[in-house]
Amino acid sequence: MNEQHPAPAPVSTSSTPTDGTPGETNGARLSAPALIGAARPFRLCIVDMNDGHVNQAIRCFRGIAARFFARVTTTNPRVKCELLEVSPRNTEDDIPDADLYLSSGGPGSPFDGDGKEWVNRYYRFLDRVADAAEDGGTDQQALFAVCYSFEMVIRHFKVAVMQPRAERKFGVMPVYMTTEGQEHPLTSPFNDRLFAFEHRNWEAVDLDTRRLAGLGGQLLARESRDGVSKGRAVLGLDVTSGIEAVQFHPEADRAGVVSWVARPDQAAAFKATYGEVTYQAMLRTLDDPRRLARTFALMIPGWLSRKFNLAALERGYNQISSPDDNDVLDAFGRPQPGDAVPPSSAVHAAHAHAKPSPSASADAVS
Repeated sequence: MNEQHPAPAPVSTSSTPTDGTPGETNGARLSAPALIGAARPFRLCIVDMNDGHVNQAIRCFRGIAARFFARVTTTNPRVKCELLEVSPRNTEDDIPDADLYLSSGGPGSPFDGDGKEWVNRYYRFLDRVADAAEDGGTDQQALFAVCYSFEMVIRHFKVAVMQPRAERKFGVMPVYMTTEGQEHPLTSPFNDRLFAFEHRNWEAVDLDTRRLAGLGGQLLARESRDGVSKGRAVLGLDVTSGIEAVQFHPEADRAGVVSWVARPDQAAAFKATYGEVTYQAMLRTLDDPRRLARTFALMIPGWLSRKFNLAALERGYNQISSPDDNDVLDAFGRPQPGDAVPPSSAVHAAHAHAKPSPSASADAVS
C-alpha cells in the first residue's frame, strides 16, 4: 500500500470528532469525548514507517483507531482517548509514550537505516515495550507491527533471517495459520486460513524456533500450509511479551486496495505475474465478507480490544467487547439480499478440508 510520492508536511493539530470519524491531518492528535474528572488518558500511537511517503495505510489505521475509541468510550465515558502519530524514519523524532502502538509498513529495505540513529531509537523502543509488557500493571504497553515494522522486529530480536524475494509479492493472498496460530487469540478467529493484502519484496525465513521459544513467542502464520510448497516465509508471530507482528497488511480496507490494484501500472504488473483471470477474481473477492473484510474487521480491532482489556483490569476501566461477525459485515458494506454468502462456520469447515492449490497464481485469491 505504499505510494511513492512526497508527503505533505505534518500539521500539529488537535481534533475532537463527535461522529467517530478520524481527523484527516497528518501528525494529528485525535481525542474521543471525555467527561470532567476522567481517568488518565488512554493513548494509542501510530508509528508511521513510510519515510515521508503518502500512504493509504495511515488513513486505514486512523479509521481503525476512531472505531476503537468509540468502543472504549461507549463503556468508559470518563476515559479520554488520544491518538498520537510519529514518523521516526524521516523525522528521527522519538516515539512518544503511549499505551498501545500500531507500527506501519513502509518502502525500501529493512537494512536501509543501518547506521542511522532512528534505527537505534526504534530498537530501544521495542525493548521498552517488551519490558513494560513484562512488568504489567498500570503502565503496561503493547505493539502490533505490520510489514516493514515486522521486518525490523525480526532483525532486532534475531528470530529469523530477512532476505530479498526473487520477485515482489503483491495482491490479496492467503495466509495459513499454524496449529498454535489456530489457538492464539490474534489468529484463532480465522481458523486455518485468512486473506490479506500483501505488498513486499522481502521475506522472513529460517525461523530460529529455539530463540523464539526463549522469548516466549510463537509462530502463528506462514506462507504455506506445509511451510514449503508455496513459499517458506514466516507471516505472523507472537514475538515476545507485548509484541505481535505480521508481514501482511491487515489494516487494508477495500478503498485502499482498490486504489492500488486499479492503477494501470499495478494492474499490468499483477496480470503479468498472475494472469487476467486471477486479477478479475481478486477484484471480486474484495466484496466477499469472508475474505479481506474479515481480516480488516477482526485482526487489529481484536488486538486493540484484547490489549485494552488487559489494561482495564489494572486501571479500573470497564472492559470492551471484541469485534464480531456484525463488524465483518459492516466493514465493507453488508451484502444485498439474495447474495447467499455462506456463514463463516461453513467457510471454516470447507477450509479445514481444502487441499492446497497446485499453483501460486491460482492460490492468490482462492
